[in-house]
Amino acid sequence: MTRSALTPQARSQPAGRTLGIPPQPIPSSGPAAAPTTHRADVDDDRWPDVAQPPSAGPARTAVARHLVSRALHRLTLTAPTGGARVHAAGPRMTVHDPDAFHRRIGRQGLIGFGESYMAGEWDSDDLAGVLTVLAARVDELVPAPLRRLRGLWVSARPAADRNTRDGARSNIRRHYDLSNDLFATFLDPTLTYSSAVFTAFPARFESLASAQHRKIDRLLDLAAVGEGTRLLEIGTGWGELALRAAARGARVTTLTLSAEQAALARERIAAAGLADRVDVQLRDYRDIQGRYDAVVSVEMIEAVGADYWPAYFTALRRALAPGGRIALQAITMGHQQMLHTAATHTFISKYVFPGGLIPSREAIAEHSAAAGLRTLADDGFGEHYAETLRLWRERFTARRPAVTGLGFDPVFQRMW
Repeated sequence: MTRSALTPQARSQPAGRTLGIPPQPIPSSGPAAAPTTHRADVDDDRWPDVAQPPSAGPARTAVARHLVSRALHRLTLTAPTGGARVHAAGPRMTVHDPDAFHRRIGRQGLIGFGESYMAGEWDSDDLAGVLTVLAARVDELVPAPLRRLRGLWVSARPAADRNTRDGARSNIRRHYDLSNDLFATFLDPTLTYSSAVFTAFPARFESLASAQHRKIDRLLDLAAVGEGTRLLEIGTGWGELALRAAARGARVTTLTLSAEQAALARERIAAAGLADRVDVQLRDYRDIQGRYDAVVSVEMIEAVGADYWPAYFTALRRALAPGGRIALQAITMGHQQMLHTAATHTFISKYVFPGGLIPSREAIAEHSAAAGLRTLADDGFGEHYAETLRLWRERFTARRPAVTGLGFDPVFQRMW
């Protein structure tokens, strides 16, 4: 997690809506359980790759069984005998269908691992704990000589998911236009869908709205947004940053490709009496018009795609008036991990954020500098995102009946 303030290189210078989800108690601690499902109950039309395990040769399945079983046992995530669960202090996995589990991984790697979970072929009473253990030891799960052969079993990203202008609109719809009511089930009343900044850990859900305002205010301060500032926001969300900027006296132009988000953001802005200060536009960042004193973009670069990072930073630079600032909030990953991920079709790119890629700090620095921008500040706050995600997960779980009532089946809920 990183937040940067950018300016042109010296050489280049010349209030929210209630959505009808009733309040329900939110657990204060403990792992968030997922709804149970069985492969026989999976909708073939909606989830074709989950409903049936892929065909996989016996050799690939056997290799997957050997490597995965050994790794899970070594990490004490499963019982060595494969029988009754043995006592352990850490998180544990229960594999209900070992044959399907290993076939999926042997054929599709980590996508298969995720689809097996969606199908109910394995479970955990602490999913976040299991994934934390796996993520911390990811480089050790496959022997080093075999890692060089990853190209034999990973898939390339589909060309159809590239973020061309048409592709970007389609990809955004697949995530952000799912349902405003769905997002309202787990977000705080500000409807802010990005990391908050807390004052103390562990955080409580009751403090999330103020923590989101704290984060937004820091971004606006980094960009020097105040009375009379002409502010461009790339990635509207549901309008909270635009609302707070307008309340400071700024004149805000905010861009989104999500029709659902734009509609609700306009309602919230009008309800706050700030419609004369905020212009919500359904517009691609590549089609920005005008020059601005400040630009803010919160966790939008992850949806751009590596092929289009040069265009993104060029658009930021072109939109910035002399002496202006950009405040950019982004999820980041290690550079080598990013390079591997960029060439791979992943579970996240298939099911959650098609066309997207989390950048590295190095990638942000390289592409922003190439566009004529220099970094003034770079602050990391990943631990705050971990708390934000925990609160969202606990709230989503507590409101599962409301999610089901919106038409989202158990497979979706496990995926989410």
